Amino acid sequence: MKIESRLFGYGAFFFVPIAIVYGVLTNWTEPVGYLALLLVAGLAGMVGAYLAFTAKRVGMRPEDRSDAEIHEGAGEQGHFSPWSWWPLVLGLASAAGFLGLAIGFWIVYIAGGLALVGLVGWVYEYSRGDHAH
Repeated sequence: MKIESRLFGYGAFFFVPIAIVYGVLTNWTEPVGYLALLLVAGLAGMVGAYLAFTAKRVGMRPEDRSDAEIHEGAGEQGHFSPWSWWPLVLGLASAAGFLGLAIGFWIVYIAGGLALVGLVGWVYEYSRGDHAH
C-alpha cells in the first residue's frame, strides 16, 4: 500500500498550488472552483494518510514487492455480501437526494431518512447471523 499512499499524498501537494493558480487567474471572484480544489487536496491527503497508516499496520503485500509470485496474492480477499439489498436502498436514497436538490428540497429529508435506514440495515445485516434478512 506504500505506492497508493504516495500517489494520494502527492495528489494533495499537487492540488493546493493548482487551487492557488486557479484563484489568481479568476481574481478570487469565483470561490467554488478554488474551494473545490482545496477540498480535493484535503480528501487526497486524508486517503493518503489512511493508506500510509494501513500500510504500517498490514505490512508488505505481494503487490508491493518486485520479487513476488502470482500465487502469493491468492486466497480470501475479504467478506462481501452477495445477497444484500441494502446497497440498492442506499443508491435509491442517493438518487432521491439528487432529485430533491433539483425539484424540491423537501424530498431531501425523505431521502435522508431512507439513507439512514439503508445504512443501519447494511451495517447490522449480519448481526443476527449469515443470511438473516
